[in-house]
Amino acid sequence: MSPLGTPPAGMMIDVHGHLAAAGAGGLGPPSLFDPEGSIEAKREQGIGLTVIGSPCGAGSMLPGAAADNYKQPVAKVRAYNEAIGDLVDRFPDALRAYAYLDPFGGDAMLEQAAELTRDPRFVGLIVNSSVDGEYLSAPRADGFFAMAAETGVPVLVHPPAAPVGTAAMGGHLGLVEHAVRPCDITAGIAAIVCAGWLERYPAVRLIAAGGGGGLAHLPEKLDAAMRPWPGQPPSGPHGSPGTVVPSESLARIHVDTSFPNAAQLRANLTTFSASQILLGTDAPPLMDQLKPITDIIASELRDPAERERVAWRNAAELFDLA
Repeated sequence: MSPLGTPPAGMMIDVHGHLAAAGAGGLGPPSLFDPEGSIEAKREQGIGLTVIGSPCGAGSMLPGAAADNYKQPVAKVRAYNEAIGDLVDRFPDALRAYAYLDPFGGDAMLEQAAELTRDPRFVGLIVNSSVDGEYLSAPRADGFFAMAAETGVPVLVHPPAAPVGTAAMGGHLGLVEHAVRPCDITAGIAAIVCAGWLERYPAVRLIAAGGGGGLAHLPEKLDAAMRPWPGQPPSGPHGSPGTVVPSESLARIHVDTSFPNAAQLRANLTTFSASQILLGTDAPPLMDQLKPITDIIASELRDPAERERVAWRNAAELFDLA
């Protein structure tokens, strides 16, 4: 057994990984284009299965090209998802996939994604926390949340190529990657929670990438955000009566461990508990995070049952992985 309490077969489950599909361009670190090497490197850390997906479909994670990500026709998105599925076919013992979609992409996009979730290679959906500057609190996200509830599969909410605030960073890609994207996750999930989508669709199961950003510190602040201002009547999402209690919805969110930060993990254990935390590494491409992340989990989770839950059991149950 590894220090994280994984089964003898090394079946820690990583719910946040990426690999380039066949035909993708050469942009990105080599690990994205080396499934064999990436899988072996993960096995050396005790990770036996990774759920992979693209946060931009057949588009680009470069902020300068991000606007085109939301112009991809349904057929192009389908072809890209099928190429990701082909990777699962090549490595069925090591990979499962998320089906990518633009949640504002229309009925055909939603129907296509729902169809893919009936394919055993695809165990979840992946969407952006903001879409071309718009959060999923928007009323037009209703179709997406209805579909996600009907399929019942987990949804990885991943920051987009150009999160809200990208332009303010003056082209500093490192700050966009490591500072602005976590903020987009924080604000994006907060917007979903305060919009009342989880009350309206209780079957929706969301995973916040990046460890949820700063969400663990916000339950009380989000509750305060939904209280009426003096002299104003109670008002909930989209003008409905103010019945949403964000902290209650927030406690239902799953978060991953893709930030190699012990303080964030401790905060997440307090707000979400070990039952809502899933091993996630963002590797590939961030292969150098593998050992720091697993070391933090091993050091911070002293209870073997909690280590087991985070390392693999939560994911096995959430994704229904036999």
